Amino acid sequence: MHKTKIQFLLFFLISFQILLAQKPQKPNSVEIYNQIQKLNFLGSVLYVAAHPDDENTRLISYLANDQKARTGYLSLTRGDGGQNLIGPQLRELLGVIRTQELIEARKIDGGEQFFSRANDFGYSKNPDETLEIWDKEKVLSDIIWAIRKFQPDVIINRFDHRSPGTTHGHHTASAMLSKESFDLTNNSGVFPEQLQLVQPWQPKRQFFNHSWWFYGSQEKFNAADKTNLSTLQTGVYYSNLGKSNQEIAALSRSCHQSQGFGSTGTRGEETEYLELINGQSMNDKSNIFEGIDTSWNRVKGGKEIGELLTLIITQFDFNNPSSSIPNLVKAYSMIQSLEENHWKTVKSEEIKNIIAGCSGLYLEAVAQNQETTPGSNLKLKLEAINRTAAKVQLMSITTLPDYKNTIQNKTLNPNISETINLELVLPQSIAYTQPYWLKEKGTEGMYAVDEQKNIGIPDVLREVKVIFNVKINEVEIPLERSVIYKYNDPVKGEMYNYLDIVPEVTTSIIDKVSLFNNGKSKAVAVKIKAGKDDVKGTLQLELSKKWIVNPKSVPFQLDKKGMEQLIYFEVTPPSESSETIVKNIAIVDNKKFDKEQVIIDYPHITKQQVLKPSEATFLKLDLKTVDKRIGYIMGAGDEVPESLTQMGYKVTLLKPEEITPEKLESLDVVITGIRAYNTVEELANKQSILFDFVKGGKTMLVQYNTLNTIVNGTIAPYPLKISNDRVTEENAEVRFLAPDHPVLNYPNKITSKDFEGWKQEQGLYYPNEFDKAFTPILSSNDKGESPKKGALLVAPYGKGYYIYTGLSLFRELPEGVSGAYRLLSNIISLKSAVTVPSQKMKP
Repeated sequence: MHKTKIQFLLFFLISFQILLAQKPQKPNSVEIYNQIQKLNFLGSVLYVAAHPDDENTRLISYLANDQKARTGYLSLTRGDGGQNLIGPQLRELLGVIRTQELIEARKIDGGEQFFSRANDFGYSKNPDETLEIWDKEKVLSDIIWAIRKFQPDVIINRFDHRSPGTTHGHHTASAMLSKESFDLTNNSGVFPEQLQLVQPWQPKRQFFNHSWWFYGSQEKFNAADKTNLSTLQTGVYYSNLGKSNQEIAALSRSCHQSQGFGSTGTRGEETEYLELINGQSMNDKSNIFEGIDTSWNRVKGGKEIGELLTLIITQFDFNNPSSSIPNLVKAYSMIQSLEENHWKTVKSEEIKNIIAGCSGLYLEAVAQNQETTPGSNLKLKLEAINRTAAKVQLMSITTLPDYKNTIQNKTLNPNISETINLELVLPQSIAYTQPYWLKEKGTEGMYAVDEQKNIGIPDVLREVKVIFNVKINEVEIPLERSVIYKYNDPVKGEMYNYLDIVPEVTTSIIDKVSLFNNGKSKAVAVKIKAGKDDVKGTLQLELSKKWIVNPKSVPFQLDKKGMEQLIYFEVTPPSESSETIVKNIAIVDNKKFDKEQVIIDYPHITKQQVLKPSEATFLKLDLKTVDKRIGYIMGAGDEVPESLTQMGYKVTLLKPEEITPEKLESLDVVITGIRAYNTVEELANKQSILFDFVKGGKTMLVQYNTLNTIVNGTIAPYPLKISNDRVTEENAEVRFLAPDHPVLNYPNKITSKDFEGWKQEQGLYYPNEFDKAFTPILSSNDKGESPKKGALLVAPYGKGYYIYTGLSLFRELPEGVSGAYRLLSNIISLKSAVTVPSQKMKP
């Protein structure tokens, strides 16, 4: 196959997300039958919203599985700004997790996934703020690009473009931009640079997907006048799958594990409501494709293809899918004879996978190792087996990215496995495996993706592939497979990962924030890891001239791939307060390597490699602490314990079952992690023990919880009601309501400077009603809003003190925000403060 043609096909292959998972597809006859039905339907719908989890999986599943429409979900962001219920990853690493969760969800509900370059920078109260931080023109461009590339007949918005200020600003902005794009996508004067790769396109209709959520309650929604809305009866039972549409949607929804969105499937009648906001009106309000030709007749020369596919569907033998191969191959040839167009590209990939499924054709390319480096000699083991009586020949194998074609001319006899060993020399220029949207530094609101053709692609771009060029019934068909690595786990059995291209060496500064409180030198540990055998060079730290590092560089030698070594530098801070970003650089053969390898590996998503700059923050700050022993109860996942250790505290991680009076007796302070009362059910039975701990003269700090189910309604010893109040403007003015309170004065004098440089937000889910026993310490608010007083509440209880805070310490501490450290020290030291003569606690 000609190199240029392969490159052209690869672009569309990636662009339309017709990607095989790392685990080989092995469709059964029901799945194949459904794929053929979908092959015979030429209609498409694009669902548009702002975040992972915004999509209506019931509607996506219905459109994909009942209507057989090509259904895409365009999430403008990757969900970077939320919280993480399954681990400590936040910001861009959380975005990587949520990206993969969406990809897994689409595998279940039958949709396809797309994104824009917009960064989920955190909660936004109105679309004006959102569009100030996002680059509106670029996001609009990305939406139009997605529409031109996907060519939807129908667009459905999750949110209402007419309701700014009533929901997340990202939500409304997604609807506003989607609506604006409707009349622009067919204008060749709008973003004309895109037209080198796609054509203008005009969707026929655009809807807003109503839901009870927009009405405040199910009761209000039931009572609302819906006579002008289109209705879809989505409570379908798929007898050949044995599942209701809602059950499939629940499985899809449950992929959002990092958000705790496990969902229970339902059954029975269900209606979705759509309001037409753009395009052609409808007589039949239950048919969103009314007046749109969704048959093969919409393609020039396609009528006979549709007739043949209808025959294949009618004659399909569930006990012998291979009996459909002759006609499927004929249909494939007919599709290849069409003029170049959108549907030819889409349907060519669909039918190739169907033919492979009908023949039980198993094709796999396995690398000897899971990681390799640029320029390496990659050994591959290929397996090809035809498990039916169909006549299949393996003509040749094309490896990518070198486009080397190896002639085979082998007949794949029924159920006889062919094993082929190949060696592939990777180019030195091959890109490292990583999320492409993280390769370059973006802005607060946008990721940097320069290549137009890559914008919106959901997954990591992988260059190492194998194309099996097979001949079935005398027709040659190229079938592409990504190179994978597989191994046998003694418990889980056969396990798969993709092949990753890694640097020759990666490094990691162990502590991402290092505090230098007393002005003394400190040993800083750096981990170095070999990406290949026999790596040697030198390692050095780069930091500002005020800081002294010794030695200047350290030689290293790692004999085996994967070997790790810890190297220590002595760092001396300047005498005055200072903050510096320190960079870690390894030099091997005069080449600089400055990346840290971060592996994200959860069982519900594909293993991910992220390469970040190998750097950390060093802080010489005016921080005073009082010696305290701290017990920390983890909640949804955060890195606060590591920050406490940096501050010099001895920290004990408390498991729920370890919360006993005897265990707490040796502690001075207990801190609950973020959303602990939302996620740790055992706390429901531990509150009396924790309150007795406070009453006996100790301190308890509870970090923010949400309005979601609280495992124990009594999270404080006095009445306290959590609300949706939050301050999203991280630089909003902070006013001191109790300036003489010890929590603002001992051992550190807290001033307005301590609230400078905060990241993403000041705080969230502040209590808005609380007992008079609580003293509100701080007040702040976003522009145009009333002051919020629930950021930090302190109450004496017995001989001790209970403190509740919605301040986003979990974000600020790992970012090295000095004021967050100083304020946390004061909170921890509160009991000691009242024993200092100059400090008097308010009653």
